[in-house]
Amino acid sequence: MGSALPLADPVPAGGPIPPGTTVDASTAFGAYLHVPFCRVRCGYCDFNTYTATELRGARQDDYADTLLREVEQARRLLSTAGELRPASTVFFGGGTPTLLPAGDLGRMLAGVVDAFGLVDGAEVTVEANPDTVTDAVATELAESGVTRLSIGMQSAVPHVLRALDRTHDPANVATAVAAARHAGLDVSLDLIYGAPGETLEDWRISLETALALAPDHISAYALIVEDGTKLARQIRRGEVPMPDDDVQADMYELADDLLGAGGYDWYEVSNWSRGTEHRSRHNLAYWTGADWWGFGPGAHSHVAGTRFWNVKHPAAYAQRLASDATPAIGRETPDAAARDLERVLLRTRIREGLPVSALQDEGRHAVAALIADGLVDGPAAVRGRIVLTRRGRLLADAVVRALTE
Repeated sequence: MGSALPLADPVPAGGPIPPGTTVDASTAFGAYLHVPFCRVRCGYCDFNTYTATELRGARQDDYADTLLREVEQARRLLSTAGELRPASTVFFGGGTPTLLPAGDLGRMLAGVVDAFGLVDGAEVTVEANPDTVTDAVATELAESGVTRLSIGMQSAVPHVLRALDRTHDPANVATAVAAARHAGLDVSLDLIYGAPGETLEDWRISLETALALAPDHISAYALIVEDGTKLARQIRRGEVPMPDDDVQADMYELADDLLGAGGYDWYEVSNWSRGTEHRSRHNLAYWTGADWWGFGPGAHSHVAGTRFWNVKHPAAYAQRLASDATPAIGRETPDAAARDLERVLLRTRIREGLPVSALQDEGRHAVAALIADGLVDGPAAVRGRIVLTRRGRLLADAVVRALTE
């Protein structure tokens, strides 16, 4: 969820769902709850987050009640578009959701359950900073219905954490994992590679440290320099180097080697899990085109082919909801060409791949060359699926261009 909102149609007073919208009851429905608070803004981050000094009229202790007003709005709007669907997944992202009391997170989850219900075995994830997770917090989250904790480890090497402006104590990652395990929660660890000054050996240490903690799931993301961030300004001034694409490629290959040897299977370009049961079902819903409603400032939603997003600042978000106005500020309905491009872009990233039949003629004609270049798995293509090889994962953007141009 980047900081810049796209240009699109304004949202009418009646809300973001166009009149006459009918939802497909067979399409999975998820809820994303954005908690936009952080103690410190990391230099690489362009998410819609705010430190205490940036809130200007918004209060953390009011946030749960404010967001629950949007949940009720969404329930009313969706009830006009067909039978309400229970949520298959709920995801608390941020920001740092665990800066709020666990009880507030539990109340927000209860509000979603009251409004929509949950399917049996629903996945409920909370992102967490390692410094904010204690036995008591993990236990309270589990008792409220949370099933999965996604811990922002990022690195095990102190100088890499400093380069990323991460302030947590690396030792607290193990403490947080132990607390989550004690509470019966699944555990995911998030890592970032390619930070200024990070070597391949530094990255190996982080991977081996993560593997030693035996999480159920590991995400490993290449550092991306986003416009408007502190990191982008440092690079522009020559204070730190731009991430090296070749070094990041080496780091990705090392991650794939070590994680594969450790019993983790890749299922999306940047994600590995111990078996299919520990994949992030919420993120898979994004990649496979399910419906979701994003609650909170700047949150994005997708319902029945329409995309919409909320006003960014927490104070403006709260003001709109206090007057029962929609917090949504923009919406769009992508045309067929845009939907086809998005389908190729997202589905080629996952292990199951994209059906060859979903491609236009030009894309199907490009498949043989992509196989010859070692970017697409040949046997899978013969079976009718576009599945990336490891080299293809490193050059996923080029594959998408070849399949869509």
